[in-house]
Amino acid sequence: MKNYLLALLILCSSTLSAQHFYLFAGTYTSNGSKGIYVYDFDAATGKVALISSTDSADNPSYLCISPDGNFVYAVNEVSRQQSGLVAAYRFNKANGTLQLINRQLSGSENPCHISITKDAKWLLVANYTGGSLSALPIAADGSVQPLQQYIFHTGKSVNEQRQEKAHVHSVFFSPDQQYLLTPDLGTDQVSIYKFNGSASMPLSEANPHYAASAPGSGPRHLEFTANGKYAYVVEELSGTVTAYAFKKGKMKKLATYAGHPAGATTQHGSADIHLSPDEKFLYMSNRGNENTLAIFSVNSKNGLLTPAGITPTLGDHPRNFLIDPTGQYILVGNMRSNEVVIFQRNQVTGQLTQNERFAIPSPACLKMLAR
Repeated sequence: MKNYLLALLILCSSTLSAQHFYLFAGTYTSNGSKGIYVYDFDAATGKVALISSTDSADNPSYLCISPDGNFVYAVNEVSRQQSGLVAAYRFNKANGTLQLINRQLSGSENPCHISITKDAKWLLVANYTGGSLSALPIAADGSVQPLQQYIFHTGKSVNEQRQEKAHVHSVFFSPDQQYLLTPDLGTDQVSIYKFNGSASMPLSEANPHYAASAPGSGPRHLEFTANGKYAYVVEELSGTVTAYAFKKGKMKKLATYAGHPAGATTQHGSADIHLSPDEKFLYMSNRGNENTLAIFSVNSKNGLLTPAGITPTLGDHPRNFLIDPTGQYILVGNMRSNEVVIFQRNQVTGQLTQNERFAIPSPACLKMLAR
């Protein structure tokens, strides 16, 4: 009986712990923000509680977490001597605090997105204003090292105000990490690079080197299915998402879908895109004058989408959002209304209902880590 009670206690403790996650929020710091915030997120209730924050970063607008959870990396979306910064933090899992390790130059102005390799040896950074991407090694102690490779994009597209030159907006690895895809809002292309983490210059152009988006669409972010067969690219300027088949570095366009009601003439500003954990639904955020999440059901056999609804984000400028690992909630960072709105997600229908909300200055990126 004693052994049974001990096993039951351990099981209950494990279940309780599994319901809690660290929630990281990167922000813009011109609005009284302290930089990066760390919260406890309770997946049983959808509630959050502030744990810590750090004021050692300027505009940490996008974050990534090392696979072991011991380090957090942030872009500093600024321009200093024609270059932004990348910051490395040591994360204390016991008390939820961040300690700055070091910073390095990103190569050019306003880095806005960052990804880490599965072996935690490389950081890849997109520099929006500089129209470039950079590869920076990571040392064994978690510190970020000076950039090892720098690639500058050239070109423009039809929108004279927004596409006057290249604007690399994000850097995403294929699930097998053999390729890096870089949506470029300025050139209407998703550039494709081969990735070799053992080389001193890890990136080389794939053949073909890019997939073309529709003129004026402005590709911004993307999401892969876990098996790497399909990729979905959100296009900021046209308010659309394009589905692609992906195989051995080649992207084949399947179809494009609007993230707004038919006939909508408002200014589009689509931003972020994520699949639900079971990959049955795809969500994309729309800013501009819309402030919504568009919902699509996913056909796993052919990668095609079916519109399944549009939900207001109940705030202004949903720059970033995440779906928690349990699939029960979507957390939306409404940047201009200085809040995160938490929606309960129906895992059968994909539909959303408001659950909670909390104030935070200028939220720009949300990430989670199991506690």
